[in-house]
Amino acid sequence: MRNIAVFAGGCFWCLEKVYSDLDGVVDLKVGYTGGKLKNPTYDKVSSGLSGHFEAIKFVFEQGIVDYKVLLKLFWLNIDPTDADGQFCDVGNQYRSAIFYTTDRQKELAFMSKGVLEESNLFEKPITTLILPFEEFYEAEDYHQRYFEKNPKLYRQYYEFSGRVCFFNRWRSRIEEVLDKHFLKN
Repeated sequence: MRNIAVFAGGCFWCLEKVYSDLDGVVDLKVGYTGGKLKNPTYDKVSSGLSGHFEAIKFVFEQGIVDYKVLLKLFWLNIDPTDADGQFCDVGNQYRSAIFYTTDRQKELAFMSKGVLEESNLFEKPITTLILPFEEFYEAEDYHQRYFEKNPKLYRQYYEFSGRVCFFNRWRSRIEEVLDKHFLKN
């Protein structure tokens, strides 16, 4: 069965790369969601005034990849305690959020967040939002699969964004908590 997943976790290029070649992901686009402005552009969203998040939206085959696994990958690729954006990207448009498309996705999103909160892994509160999905606007063509079109620039951005340092410190601990208390339930 095919379903839709929508995640925001800072610069959409970084989450796009995580999910782009995952078995079961059928179609993936980067774009904008969560705001009220119709047909936003990158310039309007990057101003921080449109209310949109930079996000990814993809179709996945539930029989090939479970939504729980998609959530685990999400949590492993963001800083869930950054209320002002993600890493070097600051602003409302870069906040982390899970946009659920079904009641089951909502339940699993809150469950996964709850597991991380109860683990007391982080000194700061988890600020990742869980919101109903409403509308998605595809970003401009030059943003789609940016990591393939501009591999050197993408790599420089990724390495100097602060993501690598954060992941080196936290990724294995986050994974351990999620594997033990979320994926096994």
